[in-house]
Amino acid sequence: MSLFPRSYITQNQSSVPPIIRLLDEFDRYSRNVDYSSDEHVKSFSPKFDIKELPDAYELYGELPGVAQKDVDMEFTDASTLTIKGRIERNYSGGSKIVQGSESSSKPKNEGVNSNPSEKFWVMERNIGEFSRSFAFPVRVDQDNVKASMKNGILSVFVPKGWKQEGRKITIQ
Repeated sequence: MSLFPRSYITQNQSSVPPIIRLLDEFDRYSRNVDYSSDEHVKSFSPKFDIKELPDAYELYGELPGVAQKDVDMEFTDASTLTIKGRIERNYSGGSKIVQGSESSSKPKNEGVNSNPSEKFWVMERNIGEFSRSFAFPVRVDQDNVKASMKNGILSVFVPKGWKQEGRKITIQ
């Protein structure tokens, strides 16, 4: 996370101390690397708003560019909801290497159309796998959970489960 908001950064980057730029680059790198995998697959956690109502929870998550078919939701136990999926972009993240009169390009994603005249200076949008788990403090009604996606916002309605009342059992 940058120590200073981007709006404070001027056109003259030399006025920003090098240590601040280094910390900003390190933060961006550490957010994009999944150290648990040998392949270093990029992963991230999408941002969610959670609202509690008297009888339910509402979750609103930012998933821009994600198709509905690329999102999976499941309850891993009685009160934990996991939302996971994958975001892919239709361009390569490779860079051109020029040596003399020869040039080569090695795109990161195979099968992706690349235009040799295009050059990305900044790629800040999230790509890769995402996962987010929510452990609710009370029992939830898993059978009546509803979800929808519109304009990159995933909306999930999770009704609270009613507390089971005790009942007396007679011995026969």
